[in-house]
Amino acid sequence: MQSIHKIGFGGGCHWCTEAVFQSLKGVTHVAQGFIAATEPESSYSEAVIVSFNEDQLSLQELISVHLHTHNSTADHSLRTKYRSAVYVFDEREILGVKDILKSLQKDFVDPLITQVLLYTDFKASEVQYRNYYYSNPEKPFCETYIAPKLNKIKLDFPDLIDQEKINTYPSSSQKL
Repeated sequence: MQSIHKIGFGGGCHWCTEAVFQSLKGVTHVAQGFIAATEPESSYSEAVIVSFNEDQLSLQELISVHLHTHNSTADHSLRTKYRSAVYVFDEREILGVKDILKSLQKDFVDPLITQVLLYTDFKASEVQYRNYYYSNPEKPFCETYIAPKLNKIKLDFPDLIDQEKINTYPSSSQKL
């Protein structure tokens, strides 16, 4: 019996975030859209909800991939639209996720700004934007912004890659 859990991630463009998590083994579904959390972060921000089999992929591995595939240490003017966050669905998960973030801080020079937020609502993206990378890998946005993130996980997290999708990746010689 599979142990399927879900977690939300926000950080950058949800097209990018969706493609990153779709590319991992153990991920059973990625819903792309906009997530709102409890106050004061109740405005909607681009994000994904990831359903995953924790027998194949741990929450710590997912969070590590997330932190390494968006700018998780920089506060910038678009942080309302692109909130760096892990969204939990149960208050009891907050401390565990905060502990994971503390343990992963060692991978970064600057302090992580990623928030742990309690999910309140989700609005799915319009159908034409879902599965964006895998439907449009040749588009300039995909080649410029998404492919380098996929190359990063291919190089830094090779054991987490879904081998069925590996052949759709661009060349690893592409600039990271």
